[in-house]
Amino acid sequence: MPQPFIASKIPSSAAAVQANAGGHLHGCPVHDLRTKLRQAGLRPTRQRVALGWLLFAKGDRHITAEKLYEEATGARVAISLATVYNTLHQFTEAGLLREIAVDGSKTYFDTNLSNHHHFLVEDTNALVDIPGSHIEVSALPDAPPGMEIDRVDVIIRLRRK
Repeated sequence: MPQPFIASKIPSSAAAVQANAGGHLHGCPVHDLRTKLRQAGLRPTRQRVALGWLLFAKGDRHITAEKLYEEATGARVAISLATVYNTLHQFTEAGLLREIAVDGSKTYFDTNLSNHHHFLVEDTNALVDIPGSHIEVSALPDAPPGMEIDRVDVIIRLRRK
């Protein structure tokens, strides 16, 4: 039976970090997660730390709120789906995640903040990164007055032959 996840027991020693999968949060040691949250203007609550650990300890990934909730409950984190949604949106607003809306019906959260685009594998709904330098977007329309283009997200849909 899995042990309950207790955010205060996230490894802090270098040896413990090495023992965990990945051991880094985008180049940031796991024990610096609380610092990373504070620097982003977020209070490192137990739930934010627990979700941050689940999100970032595995490296770059695309995840839905429902999948993260499933992982959290599997790790015995006491949390509601609404709190997972709220936390993902807080992380996005703080610049820790990118939100990727697909067809307005499915939203993914991306831990890779670099300039890149995505393949969407339609039969599995999996997103796969495409480096930003591999796609050139030209002839963009002018932004409306008082606005500027922040970024362009390209999603290329794939289906199996």
